[in-house]
Amino acid sequence: MDLQNKVALITGASSGIGKAIAQSLDSAGMKLVLTARSQGKLDELAASLQQAKVLAGAITDPDIPQKLLDTALDTFGQLDVVINNAGVMTVGAIEDVDIEAICDMVRLNVESVYRMAYTALRHFKTTGSGFLINTSSIAGLKTAPQYGAYNGTKYAIEAFTDALRMELAGTGIKVSAIAPGTVATGLYDHWSQEEKAYVTSGGALQPEDIARCVRFVLEQPDHLLIPRMLAVPINQPV
Repeated sequence: MDLQNKVALITGASSGIGKAIAQSLDSAGMKLVLTARSQGKLDELAASLQQAKVLAGAITDPDIPQKLLDTALDTFGQLDVVINNAGVMTVGAIEDVDIEAICDMVRLNVESVYRMAYTALRHFKTTGSGFLINTSSIAGLKTAPQYGAYNGTKYAIEAFTDALRMELAGTGIKVSAIAPGTVATGLYDHWSQEEKAYVTSGGALQPEDIARCVRFVLEQPDHLLIPRMLAVPINQPV
């Protein structure tokens, strides 16, 4: 895909991987619709980009996906790429984990992805083209003690993404997943030092590394699709 003047929608865009993706796609000449909870961070990011429209809100709000689609169409007249990037990680032992936090994670990591995907794909079906990228994780391919609920959310994204890819074969619509290993973002800010030491034992990628992966997947010629890209630190032992 030639990215110049195409329009991309990015969830979880105010920091970390989402912010890096926005900056990378902006440098490629794309117009952007950005969403996250923090209005201030979104406004600051948009001010540094060439053409960006922001809509702050909780992506778990069932009304947000349609509002984001409408924002793209009203502002730029089209929508070509959707990147489902928003997510959280809640882990813990059975006796310690907060079940309400687990359920909140499922709503964000799974339900909001489904809602955004189906909203975008129905639009893409009317135009006969489009690209959906879901941010997955190495945790969607492997499990670990105390990570079971998070593993479950990312396994769900892997299955969902591949099923959509097959369903949409021959339509001109592409679907792919980016599966990062450990990335240095705010995802681990609320973790204990012991937990952080475990996930970073093999080092950590930077958000810009994942942004390059996204751009690489998007820029492949029309006849080629990369359904999944796994990107991990070279020393990650998992």
